[in-house]
Amino acid sequence: MTEAYKKLEARFHRMSVLSGIGGMLHWDMAVIMPDGGADARSEQLATLSVLENELINAPDLGDLISSAESERLDDWQQANLAEMKRAWVHGTAVPVDLVEKMSRAETRCEVAWRKARADNDFKGLLPHLQEVLDLSIEAGKAKAEALGTSVYDALLDQYDPMMRSDRIDSLFAELESFLPDFTADVIERQKSEDKPVKPTGPFAVETQNRIGLDLMKAVGFDFDHGRLDISHHPFCGGIPEDVRLTTRYDENDFTSAIMGVLHETGHAMYERGLPADWQNQPVGKARGMTMHESQSLLVEMQACRSEEFLTYAGPVFKEAFGGDSAAWGAANLHRLYTRVEPGLIRVDADEVTYPAHVILRYRLERALIEGDMKLVDLPGAWNELMQKLLGIVPEDDRNGCMQDIHWPSGAWGYFPTYTLGAMAAAQIFAAAKESNPEIPNALSRGDFAPLMGWLRANIHSQASSKSTDAILQAATGKPLGVDAFRTHLENRYGQ
Repeated sequence: MTEAYKKLEARFHRMSVLSGIGGMLHWDMAVIMPDGGADARSEQLATLSVLENELINAPDLGDLISSAESERLDDWQQANLAEMKRAWVHGTAVPVDLVEKMSRAETRCEVAWRKARADNDFKGLLPHLQEVLDLSIEAGKAKAEALGTSVYDALLDQYDPMMRSDRIDSLFAELESFLPDFTADVIERQKSEDKPVKPTGPFAVETQNRIGLDLMKAVGFDFDHGRLDISHHPFCGGIPEDVRLTTRYDENDFTSAIMGVLHETGHAMYERGLPADWQNQPVGKARGMTMHESQSLLVEMQACRSEEFLTYAGPVFKEAFGGDSAAWGAANLHRLYTRVEPGLIRVDADEVTYPAHVILRYRLERALIEGDMKLVDLPGAWNELMQKLLGIVPEDDRNGCMQDIHWPSGAWGYFPTYTLGAMAAAQIFAAAKESNPEIPNALSRGDFAPLMGWLRANIHSQASSKSTDAILQAATGKPLGVDAFRTHLENRYGQ
């Protein structure tokens, strides 16, 4: 290993550890921190952000990168160096005082969002959210200049490296060319079919939690390296060696929490499958949020809403909850989990209407970032676009523009990756089944080993060594596209 490259690895290792500490503090803030700790937590997270920014802005870091580019490196080292340079370009674009302001504002806003959402008080959230938006735009402008992109694309690049809005526009236009008519046809057809028997509650939180833990074990989650807790908004955080998952429960509806746990477990399995040899190096990190969301949606939507898996899950649910045996049959559960109906809440949406939720948020956040809309007008614009895309309007902002944590926490440019991830998930699952036809039968026994083995070899182990498209090309034979997702929807929901 050469001298410049060796120094870079040491520097980025330290930055990764600091980032991991921040991840743990964010988990604690979401799960167990009392509200009175918000100011102190804001100070802690801001200090960590400054320390990371100081490391990436070290005067000699650019010279070290330039020197390492002329050294003899193997393929993974070269990929790691490329990721270091990308991080350096992002990190040096934003002044340290702005990084500190953003961290403080995002922490304050996230805490304010919890109360404002509970109280249905968008007006109370507005000044906090406006501060976060203004600072995000300021940072986006600085990064746009460094990257040679639009402001929105600079923010998007943080979550999905090398993805650009013109490509998203093209992919989403392709979705919109068939989804509205397809959705209407499915809804109309399901009206004439036998309605699924809905299991009757209440469903004790303790029982839902136990089932969730059991299903996490079936997927392959290692509880020596993670845990499951409750938060206002489900997420997967922490670090690969200690993955922190959260969910939320509804005693009247067990389906949301169970599938939410499985969704977050997909994220966790990706983190746990990243190459240990490259731990704490940029190349060893997940390849952006499109790939991350593909892994969560592959587990939740592709695998765990299949009839094969529900054949296994039905008896598990019946033993835990009791009640009408007819409700727990695989065919009935499949009808229940594939019921298409426009709803207000993104995280509870079926996979046919889900893209409309993402397209709505994508259009609104771009309009806000690009200055085409004022934040004070967000509730009205949200309701108008919800009516246009889904045919429904929320009665309050709690279930409208305040339902997600992303914007209050500063994640502008994140939302498109959910539907891009759904497209990638369909593509990956189809390739996995073609490679190993035993996967569906294994799922019917609650055995995820064949699926996870394929994902480990073809997706997880690649980390950030290649672009998203290059990983998909190698694993599935194609770059990211709409075709596999459309085929999946037609096979599951069509005639």
